[in-house]
Amino acid sequence: MAKHKKSASLTEKISILPDTPGVYMYYDAEGTVIYVGKAKNLKRRVSSYFNRTHDSLRTNLLVRAITDMSYIVVPTEQDALNLEASMIKEYQPRYNVLLKDDKSYPWIVVTNEPYPRVFMTRQRIKDGSKYYGPYTDTGSARATLDLLKKLYSIRSCRQPMTLEWVRAGKGRLCLDYHLKRCRGCCTGLISSEDYCRDIDKVRAILRGDISELLAYLRGEMEKLSLEMRFEEAQELKEQYDLIKRYQAKSVIVSQTIEDIDVFGIDDEDSDVYINYMHVRHGAVVKSVTLEFKRRLDESRAQLLGYAMSEISETLGVVYNDVVVAEEPDVEMPDVRFVIPQRGDKAKLLEVSQKNARQHRVDKIKTMEKRNPETRTDRILKRMQSDFHLSELPRHIECFDNSNIQGTNPVASCVVFKDARPSKKDYRHFNIKTVVGPDDFASMKEVLTRRYTRLVNEGRELPQLIVVDGGKGQLSAAVEALDDMGLRGTIAVVGIAKRLEEIYFPGDSIPLYIDKNSETLRVVQQLRDEAHRFGITHHRDRRSKSQAVSELDGIKGVGEKTRTALLTHFKSVKRLREADIDTIAEVVGPAKASIVYGALHASE
Repeated sequence: MAKHKKSASLTEKISILPDTPGVYMYYDAEGTVIYVGKAKNLKRRVSSYFNRTHDSLRTNLLVRAITDMSYIVVPTEQDALNLEASMIKEYQPRYNVLLKDDKSYPWIVVTNEPYPRVFMTRQRIKDGSKYYGPYTDTGSARATLDLLKKLYSIRSCRQPMTLEWVRAGKGRLCLDYHLKRCRGCCTGLISSEDYCRDIDKVRAILRGDISELLAYLRGEMEKLSLEMRFEEAQELKEQYDLIKRYQAKSVIVSQTIEDIDVFGIDDEDSDVYINYMHVRHGAVVKSVTLEFKRRLDESRAQLLGYAMSEISETLGVVYNDVVVAEEPDVEMPDVRFVIPQRGDKAKLLEVSQKNARQHRVDKIKTMEKRNPETRTDRILKRMQSDFHLSELPRHIECFDNSNIQGTNPVASCVVFKDARPSKKDYRHFNIKTVVGPDDFASMKEVLTRRYTRLVNEGRELPQLIVVDGGKGQLSAAVEALDDMGLRGTIAVVGIAKRLEEIYFPGDSIPLYIDKNSETLRVVQQLRDEAHRFGITHHRDRRSKSQAVSELDGIKGVGEKTRTALLTHFKSVKRLREADIDTIAEVVGPAKASIVYGALHASE
């Protein structure tokens, strides 16, 4: 079926979407939110709307109405589910059916009482009780709650149990006490202090510390297994797996936060991106990212102040509590700035900063799609900065040695120009002067041969040499450059395989580049390509050396004659057993005489 058509701008936005969990919003021509959805993989999910004609008429109508989109990235799929629910309640999009009503995901509440109760609820009441969640996996939450009650004998009655009520003797023991599911709170058989000590353990588990609970289950499983009660052990195993999947709470929906505003910043060079998130009743309901271009030396604090003013003016936001990474340079007497170090607010700030960073990535991807040279220049500038080079490394060469216990030693040289392989410039080297397995001497020989020739021929020298190896190989390369007088003309670094360490000449401490750095990716690609190119040549040489026969050393017998004889006789053994007339029928009398004489010379 035909795909749905989309505008060029929408196509571009979809092409740069990240492969991460998040929530996406579709807008119509008036800029109204018409659909909110969640995704485990934003790019895959959003693309699916436009890749085919849908069976549902409603979905087809939705896709035709889409003129623009935006998205928010979150840490986990559960966070995406919670954020989707809160944003649907906020915007009430016309194409969303689910989650429009007042239904919500359940919480586990520990009541504010002398003898607290623990139960699941969908309603949050401001009475001092502690709420944990929300839980998108209700089964996991129920399993956790059931085990908590079994482990700590938490009361299940709904009686508002005060200390005065207990002392007055108004309570009476119920069936739960006789079934050992309760410790007799209502009659004072357990003090409020002792009972609350167990409740503190329950709170710790609900906050995410489930080690005690898992240890208890493991112990019970082992006990049942030793008693050959495997069916009961399997039931506990299922409970154990449920608890392992248990998540204490979501970053996106918090029970400790009410109405706040969050500003996350991503600052690099002159481009600054600031993300704004509005949190209402503990849930994120709005996210906007602003882009700033430094003209002078504006500080992060000044830029945060500009962003707050812009958001206040355009969205009509009145600030009370604002979460920031640092205090903005702005006069707002009635605003309380919070710089969190841990907890829910710190996690929300991290999510906001992640969205600001993602906005930067999107901008870069868009520019590079429109102008591919932009990406090349950006990568080369990053490499220049990381390796402290005096000029852009537009021409890079990488060297690698290959041998097996010193046999058939070879080396390879691969060339990258503008951060891309230039395969026509690749070169193989057969080691000539080094005897035995000496990688250091081999590296020196290869570099000497390579750059002596380039200098003599007046050809372009690289800006950077990458050596596959650690300090030893790097020292050999530096020694070769010193001997040729090229030290300082060409920069050289070494990369060690084990920890991807980058070594510089004269520096014993290696540089550890970020694993996600594009500089490291280019260097790794150089190293892997040099290894591939070198090992291929080494295998070819080794194969040729192993395929030597007695015919190869006979003077006057060329490759065509050898091929003809081996094709006819199949082996040298059969050729030796043949008489001279039979051989002559294949290669003629003259060649037959030479071959026959050589094969029977020792007889």
